[in-house]
Amino acid sequence: MINMTLTAVPGIRVGHATDLTGITGCTVILCPPGTVGGVDQRGGAPGTRETDLLRPGHLVNEVTAVVLSGGSAFGLASADGVMRWCEAHGFGYKSRSGMIVPIVPAAILNDLGIGESGIRPDAAMGMAACDAASDAPVIEGCIGAGTGCRIAGGRGNTWATKGGLGSVAIDLGNGLIVAALVAVNAVGDILDESGQIMAGLRADEDKPGFADMMLAFRQMFSAPPAAQGEHTVIGVVATNAKLSKEDVNKVAQMAHDGLARAVKPAHTLYDGDTIFSLATGQITADVNLVGAYAAEAFEQAIRRGVRAAVSLGGARAWRD
Repeated sequence: MINMTLTAVPGIRVGHATDLTGITGCTVILCPPGTVGGVDQRGGAPGTRETDLLRPGHLVNEVTAVVLSGGSAFGLASADGVMRWCEAHGFGYKSRSGMIVPIVPAAILNDLGIGESGIRPDAAMGMAACDAASDAPVIEGCIGAGTGCRIAGGRGNTWATKGGLGSVAIDLGNGLIVAALVAVNAVGDILDESGQIMAGLRADEDKPGFADMMLAFRQMFSAPPAAQGEHTVIGVVATNAKLSKEDVNKVAQMAHDGLARAVKPAHTLYDGDTIFSLATGQITADVNLVGAYAAEAFEQAIRRGVRAAVSLGGARAWRD
């Protein structure tokens, strides 16, 4: 089987841990040694860890792993387990004192409004995701960080569309791969390839059809108090290109164009939209080419995450 997901980038491994009672989970991306990382965060309600050191002007270039998790801010605890796992396996940045320190940036999404209350991704779940990591094609849909994803969930699960985890890889020839993995939990509608709404706020609790979030925004914000959602789109773009730290941050920035093409509206104060970027350094390539296709892969991965999702926790899948 041809691998057209994030693990098509040589050396990248992905693992999930899922709790269907809590309807939550986490996803870990394990990186080969020497992977350079970057980030671009644009939503107004982020929950992140270790993002500052990814930006240019900071000492450490190498990224050991990236964690995407449900559980809102509680879910950042899953990165503790990933750090312990990486340390136990000898993966991480070697400090001047000789200590191995895993560099594990993380971002979370808010899925607290679905599933059994009080069950959240923790360190044990982070370690379990590492144990499950492989270079096999990434499993998509309601798994890992995609388990509790909802789209336009501000009015409750019955008015929302179920989101999920999606992944896409694009082969640019001559060995160059650009890929994305996304957990889709947006406040805005998801648009299909023709620009039509394929998932979002329901027009009716138990019938097909969508209300159009742009029109709903006009009603929601016409008079206080406005309805508030708990949302975000978080993900990773990865390539086997040889890029600098400045380059990988530019790729993360450009990847947000794909998010904005697939989600309407995007980057609101109720989203925590965050994209990590990884470059494993095998193929010489132009950063502009990589960034343009990172946006393309991210856009496609968002739609794949929606199409792979199933109805869960009262939130109906896109075709239901």
